[in-house]
Amino acid sequence: MAVTRSDAASSNHSPILIGLGGILLLFLARHIFARIQEERKIRSLGAHAKTISSWVPFGLGFVARTVRDQFNHDLLAGWYKTFADTSAVHPFTREIRTVGTRLVLTADEENIKAILATQFHDYGKGAQFNSEWHDFLGDSIFTTDGEQWHASRQLIRPQFIKDRVSDLAVFEKHLNVLLPMLGGSKDGQTVDAMDLFFKFTLDASTAFLLGHSVNSLENPQDRFSDAFATVQNVQSTIARVGPLNRFVPRKAFYESLNIMEQFIQPFIEQTLLLTPEELEKKSKSDEGYNFLYALASFTRDRTVLRDQLTAVLLAGRDTTACTLSWLFSEISRRPDIVAKLRREIEEHVGMDNKPTYAHLKNMRYLTHVINETLRLYPIVPFNVRVSLKDTTLPRGGGPDGTQPIGIPANTPVGYSTLFLQRREDIYPPASDKFPHHLSFEPDRWDGWNPKMWTYIPFNGGPRICIGQQFALTEVAYTVVRILQTYSRVECKMAKPPKMKIDIVVQPAEPVNLVFHRA
Repeated sequence: MAVTRSDAASSNHSPILIGLGGILLLFLARHIFARIQEERKIRSLGAHAKTISSWVPFGLGFVARTVRDQFNHDLLAGWYKTFADTSAVHPFTREIRTVGTRLVLTADEENIKAILATQFHDYGKGAQFNSEWHDFLGDSIFTTDGEQWHASRQLIRPQFIKDRVSDLAVFEKHLNVLLPMLGGSKDGQTVDAMDLFFKFTLDASTAFLLGHSVNSLENPQDRFSDAFATVQNVQSTIARVGPLNRFVPRKAFYESLNIMEQFIQPFIEQTLLLTPEELEKKSKSDEGYNFLYALASFTRDRTVLRDQLTAVLLAGRDTTACTLSWLFSEISRRPDIVAKLRREIEEHVGMDNKPTYAHLKNMRYLTHVINETLRLYPIVPFNVRVSLKDTTLPRGGGPDGTQPIGIPANTPVGYSTLFLQRREDIYPPASDKFPHHLSFEPDRWDGWNPKMWTYIPFNGGPRICIGQQFALTEVAYTVVRILQTYSRVECKMAKPPKMKIDIVVQPAEPVNLVFHRA
């Protein structure tokens, strides 16, 4: 019997198909075995949290919703949907499996306390986070764990002692540029205050870190500030899409990183030309002091210097700029708050004197206004840790949420301070004595203190923000100087801006205001 060509082709293809089928079966078998092992581990440690529903298999519906909410600046609404069912005793922890990876999400204060403090050594940034952020922040304080993180913190901590934080001259120099710009070129001109605040904090931060400012307020075409913004935007996307981040275009990212390096590296090289004795002398002097000199007196490793400078620059610029943007966006709708702040400034400082550190610490209502801003708009609204070993979360497991949640090693756990601080159940009921929890009312802080671990705008535990006092001092000083110069702040926005949530939370639209001179 003759053998046809098609029969021969089929015969030739059969071993290939059998081989491919065998590989597929092996892959499925390994996947199923791994899932069984993981399930046993979870059950031995605790229980599952309630599962987030997804209308597409593999959790892709949840991923699609998150991407859509991110694009529409509506991520907070997505979190409300995630935790919509509050029938459990402790309902604010959920889990979902996306593309094979189990993800746990929480806005429960006890679980957040465990991650950040009581079980601190069980959770960290993890190897994947370090890999995703390494091009931008290297092995800095924000990307490392264990001894490497501890060494970074010990290196940076001395630069934020009270004597350095209370030195207000670095702010005043750049405020002298900012203040007239807020008023515009003519009376009644609308300005985008957020744009000016970001430039101001970049100028002040680079001056503090390097002893030389990029002067972006005076040079609007400055390449560094544009490059820094581009790197942040791309980095946020890389971090948010998880296993799909290899498909994120990075040409502009690397070009912008190169522009940043070209600015920072010469200062590192100039600093390393100084002898250890010269560096020690400069680091102990107020005149000519900068963060880089102080770091270089402890290490002469160029990579370490670059990584830590970039990390602190990211925190120093965005923390203050976002807080100022939200603060003035809110008080521009509340002339009563502006008037009360100005009365306090008049009482403690006067309108013609520059405030001292002691003045700022004694201004109670100013502190309330800043606290209220950070309550509604915590700087880093969403964060992720990875379990460094088999561990648990204290609660949220089981049908009623009262059981511990089993967390095997390498499980990512996301937590949101933004959602936590907007949970209605952590506040007294709204009444004449206590305003609604979502309203901007600084007076609520007069006689009221949040419950432990329900107000953590700078995180908590051993990794609490090392520059917290520096940021609060810069915000307070800037608010006082602006309201000494301008008696009224007029809102030119049709509605409150949405929240753009990337690395930080900032207004999604320009903060258009008119500053009326005193």
